[in-house]
Amino acid sequence: MLTTSIGKEQIVRELFTPQPHFNNQCGWDCLREKLQDQGHNLQGKLRFDPASGDLRVLTRWEENSHCHQLLSDIRTQQENAAVADQIQEIVRGLVENPDIYLITSIAGGRKTIGTLLYACMTLIGRESDRVTHVLVNEPYDDPRLMPKFYFPEQPIADLGVIPENKFVQAKDARIVLADLPFVPLRNLFAKEVGRMPGTFTALVARCSTEVRNRAAADVKLLVHRSRPEIAVNGIRIKLSPREQLVVLFLAERAHRRRPAFGIYKEAAESLNQYLQELKDGLASDSTDWRDRITLARNPKGELDVEEIEKEIRKAVSSLRAKLRKAGPDAMAMLRRLPEAGRLSIELLPNQITFAS
Repeated sequence: MLTTSIGKEQIVRELFTPQPHFNNQCGWDCLREKLQDQGHNLQGKLRFDPASGDLRVLTRWEENSHCHQLLSDIRTQQENAAVADQIQEIVRGLVENPDIYLITSIAGGRKTIGTLLYACMTLIGRESDRVTHVLVNEPYDDPRLMPKFYFPEQPIADLGVIPENKFVQAKDARIVLADLPFVPLRNLFAKEVGRMPGTFTALVARCSTEVRNRAAADVKLLVHRSRPEIAVNGIRIKLSPREQLVVLFLAERAHRRRPAFGIYKEAAESLNQYLQELKDGLASDSTDWRDRITLARNPKGELDVEEIEKEIRKAVSSLRAKLRKAGPDAMAMLRRLPEAGRLSIELLPNQITFAS
């Protein structure tokens, strides 16, 4: 069991310390006794020693003392990351043993622990493993019950709801063990999951990168030349002339396997030359979208590189907005668009087609 130091104190107090409402037994021993009375064979089963590793308290590395400190609660981002790493380490160690059939429970405790446990099972769990949750009907989950509800056969079965002064019987509780379905992503990310153990955050990042790469492999981009319009995975999107110029320019470069520009300013001269080539093929009285575009120049008539950079960034930003508005199929293109430190469309030649 995974818990905090405060959680351990509560577990030891309620389940492993003799209590009057358990006939001065420990709650855990009382439960085992009732199960044996019902004919269950508990030999070697349901053994729980809070003084051993059966009850593990989560920790956080403390830089000041250069040692691990027990976590009393999980409230900060650093504590959340530390818990995620420890849960991943424990789950990985178990699932790598083919002789172990792992059954996890997200019932009780902090939602953070249950959520991270489910996330770890999704990333590295196997089809044969289980994620479970224990459910009980009202009011048996009410913390105001005196004494608390633990199991239907508990010795003191007359439970009072304070302050309503209502009473319910423990035997009337309906308990359900629910199996929560999860997708064992290790089947898709064998390479990422099979690497040397790292942090939970690093594993999520590796798998997320692979998801984006696989999604990008399915992107199909159609770019029109005669009108400001593209199609992403069959979804038509109308663009402004400037957006179309940037997309067409970068799509041509990607189709020819030209390298990305490291910074946007580097593209000014090439973009201007490309625009001139587009215009050279137009009739003198053309009203084509390409004939309506000019690039910024300074008072001396020279290209205004700073302003052109702003125009490119604005075009990319507005293109992102249109892709999002177009829906999930078109949004697959978002990760392929230019980003900080890279001005390019990251697609392979066979993913790009052009139309007149």
